[in-house]
Amino acid sequence: MNIIMNTISKFAAGAALLALAVGCCHCRAYQKKNRRPLVGTEWQLVQLGGVSYAPETERFTLLFGEENHLSGIGACNRISGSYTAGEKNALSIGPLAATRMACPGMEREMEFFEAVESTTRYDMDGEMLLLLDGDTLKAVFQAAPQAE
Repeated sequence: MNIIMNTISKFAAGAALLALAVGCCHCRAYQKKNRRPLVGTEWQLVQLGGVSYAPETERFTLLFGEENHLSGIGACNRISGSYTAGEKNALSIGPLAATRMACPGMEREMEFFEAVESTTRYDMDGEMLLLLDGDTLKAVFQAAPQAE
C-alpha cells in the first residue's frame, strides 16, 4: 500500500509542477528569460527518484558538451559518454563510462547513472532541466551559478 501511495504522491507532485509551468503566463515569460542552454551549462542534481537534494559543487553534475559529448560526476566517480538530442526534446544518453572508485553515496550514484542512461527526453523550466523516461520524471537538475 505504501508503494502505491508513494507512486501516487510522486505523480501528483509532477502533475502539479507541470500544470503550474503550463498555466502561468508570467511563469512562461520568466522561463524564457531565464532558460539556460542544454549544451554548455553545468547541471547540478536537485531531485532523483522523487527525493530532493541540495545542489553540491563537483558532485552529481552533468555537462552536455559540443559534438554530443557528455561528462559529469557522481558521488566521486567521473562519467563520460555521448548523447543525441532530437526533435520534440528527444534525448538519448549513453553508453556511459565511469571511473570505479568506492566512496560514500554509492547507492545514490548508481541510481543517478541509471536515471541518466534511461532518459528518452528532456524538458526545461527556467533554470531547471528535467530528465524523463517517457512520462516518468527520472531526475531534475538546476543550472550551476555562472561565474562572474
